[in-house]
Amino acid sequence: MHLIRIAMTPIIGVSIPGRGGRSRAVHQGFPEVIFEPPSRTTIEDSMSRLPHPPIRRTKIVATLGPASDREGVLEKMINAGVDVVRLNFSHGSADDHRRRLSEVREIADRLGRSVAALGDLQGPKIRIARFSESAVHLKEGDAFVIDVSLDKEAGDATRVGCDYRELADDVTAGDRLLLDDGRVVLDVDRVAGAEIHTRVVVGGKLSNNKGINKQGGGLSAPALTDKDKQDLKTAMDIGVDYLAVSFPRTAEDMLEARRLLGEAGKEIGLVAKLERAEAVANDETLDGIIEASEAVMVARGDLGVEIGDEKLIGTQKRIIKHARSHNRAVITATQMMESMIESPLPTRAEVFDVANAVLDATDAVMLSAETAAGDFPVETVEAMNRVCLGAERERIAQESGHRIHEGFERIDETIALSAMYAANHLSGMAAIACMTSTGYTPLIASRIRSGLPIIGLAHNPVAQRRMALYRGVISLPFDTSGMSAEELNDRALERVVAHGVASVGDFVILTRGDHMNAHGGTNTLKIIDVNERHVSK
Repeated sequence: MHLIRIAMTPIIGVSIPGRGGRSRAVHQGFPEVIFEPPSRTTIEDSMSRLPHPPIRRTKIVATLGPASDREGVLEKMINAGVDVVRLNFSHGSADDHRRRLSEVREIADRLGRSVAALGDLQGPKIRIARFSESAVHLKEGDAFVIDVSLDKEAGDATRVGCDYRELADDVTAGDRLLLDDGRVVLDVDRVAGAEIHTRVVVGGKLSNNKGINKQGGGLSAPALTDKDKQDLKTAMDIGVDYLAVSFPRTAEDMLEARRLLGEAGKEIGLVAKLERAEAVANDETLDGIIEASEAVMVARGDLGVEIGDEKLIGTQKRIIKHARSHNRAVITATQMMESMIESPLPTRAEVFDVANAVLDATDAVMLSAETAAGDFPVETVEAMNRVCLGAERERIAQESGHRIHEGFERIDETIALSAMYAANHLSGMAAIACMTSTGYTPLIASRIRSGLPIIGLAHNPVAQRRMALYRGVISLPFDTSGMSAEELNDRALERVVAHGVASVGDFVILTRGDHMNAHGGTNTLKIIDVNERHVSK
């Protein structure tokens, strides 16, 4: 029989005066949030008298590249709010990725930040070959042949080769092919051996090496290519925290990646990039992929091409909902601030796109070419930071009905969700502090929306960086070795106060386990009032 101990100080319920003699439910930048949330007036009023701005809860993923390589840019990006850096293995060499990650680690250590690294495998991107004159113009009604046996440089206005020889086996008459992210559309008339005879439905310029998608999915290319398997080894060698697998069709693709990582890569979290129509075709397949991963990415580029943009809106919300229900982190990606590649300001549509993802409860929003190759990488991160903060002020971003009618399967899960429920209902609460060896308890706690910060206190640097992806979690280093239980509590409170999210007179919820290094060992919840001894001298 397991014993769950919930220790509470006897002063719970006492009205605590705030600064200037006013009683307050919350301070230090975090409005009280309950399952029946306060009105906008209450939220705005509580924010208006705070000593510092609210802390952004939605995390920012930024892709590294030539733009971030410019002198001083990477440090400015991290200072502006980057929580996770993305290393895109579709571009750059192993040495490029190693150098960039080394610089990230050095800057993060110097700034006292936990910044996670996400390696992103290219996957089976199917592309046409090259044209003898680099590009052609196709007109509606034209006949056009994709010949998988054609020489790679021999394309012209009537035909082109393809780097995926199995394409002719995967399509039949009546299928629709989308080239260059849907800018050119071809309908298949017939397949004759290596030749796919099509009719142009939507014409336009078609240049070398553009991608091919089949509307509705159904291409048999494996999720992990030979290049991916080599890049996977590089990812382990340089020490990424997460590894994204592109184009998984089923859970088996993710399980294969886990097998390839083996014991050496056991601490790397797998991210499933949901890009194929088959992956989201039904809940069983989607849930299987989610369960086989540590996080998922709503990769809206190829996914939108395969299922249609009109279906992408609901699919994004569905993926986020399913991921959260399975206690998995979720990243929303693709063209979130695309115009800022060349503009210092986002469009209103981009602002609303980012805000919509925040209100959907995504853990993170991602920047791609904006920070890898754009003219304004720092300004883009700053803009995304502002938009996330603005969206998080909205009432809907404070509501949470996560699992309040479901049973719990684990003790640490019970403690985490109980802590969040208590935090959202007890006046004077400033933060939730979770002592953790793996980051699992803060992850579970972060599934409930709240205006309160979740402080993940971990000695393991891998766990510290992994938590950088979780919505609302602030990851801090914390060495528990040689401490008594009471000393642990005091040192944890000191760490929280020193970070500026709680002060004397506040309540802080503290969760920990009897054995701090045991996986899944969190079994204690304690509500502590911060007093003078928790303030570092």
